[in-house]
Amino acid sequence: MMITEKIGEAAGQIWHELEENGELSIAKIRTRLGFDVFTAQAAIGWLAREDKIEIKKTGNSLKASLKEATYA
Repeated sequence: MMITEKIGEAAGQIWHELEENGELSIAKIRTRLGFDVFTAQAAIGWLAREDKIEIKKTGNSLKASLKEATYA
């Protein structure tokens, strides 16, 4: 499997994890899904670039959540 495919699949898993559980820290996402640092960060970057998630800093933690869909 190519690395971009692995990152894309990880992005999908992260999206589903956030959909089911709401806002999660990046550390918790990594732990729950068993991703290494690179895969987690690349997949989160992928989702952020596609404007699917919001990332915010809370204390020393980074947290991700799905963006609410807006429909015209």
